[in-house]
Amino acid sequence: DNHTGWVQFGQVQYIADKAIAEGKSAPMIIVMPDADTVHKGYFNLLDGTYNYEDFFFQELIPHIEKTYRVRAESRYRAISGLSMGGGGALFYALHYPEMFVAVAPLSAVGGAWTFDQMKNQSDLSKVSEEKKAEVLGQMDIQTILEKSPKEKLDRIKWIRWYISCGDDDFLSVTNCLLHNTLLQHQVGHEFRMKDGSHSWTYWRMELPEVMRFVSRIFTQY
Repeated sequence: DNHTGWVQFGQVQYIADKAIAEGKSAPMIIVMPDADTVHKGYFNLLDGTYNYEDFFFQELIPHIEKTYRVRAESRYRAISGLSMGGGGALFYALHYPEMFVAVAPLSAVGGAWTFDQMKNQSDLSKVSEEKKAEVLGQMDIQTILEKSPKEKLDRIKWIRWYISCGDDDFLSVTNCLLHNTLLQHQVGHEFRMKDGSHSWTYWRMELPEVMRFVSRIFTQY
């Protein structure tokens, strides 16, 4: 799926409009970027030929906040996604915790899978072993939490986390490991393992929960 999946299969417009109209969610703009163009993925490739993560923070967010009537502050900015997009949301929040107040990965893929995908789309003949090791560390939650400066780690802990995965999802173990790693490093979070699989049925069910969670955080300020 690309950015149209949430509209076509996730019914995001109907679900979001309904939640806002019923007062169950704060009004918000939901942006769904396309990460399936020349390459597939949310992160900069190792060989430097596709820099999606740079684009997201340096171009997309400034464009949205310049174009639409939004509060351009981190305390009114949240990120979420499902599956590969869940992994994107997870690591974007870990890489740039100062940019978000809340993050909600749904059925998130892990860093090891994402790193393999990045390697498969890169010309590795142009990538040094040092570069590979550096990027691998950036895609490993344990490494990030152990080696981040205190200021960054405090900011990661300040973010409000909502993590959810279906109990029949093939990524359920990955998400349980994520839960345990965050516990180990005292990163407060909400963790939900509910009846469901890696499916739009599960993600449609979770979208209103994510909106309510994010809304509570937005309205604290």
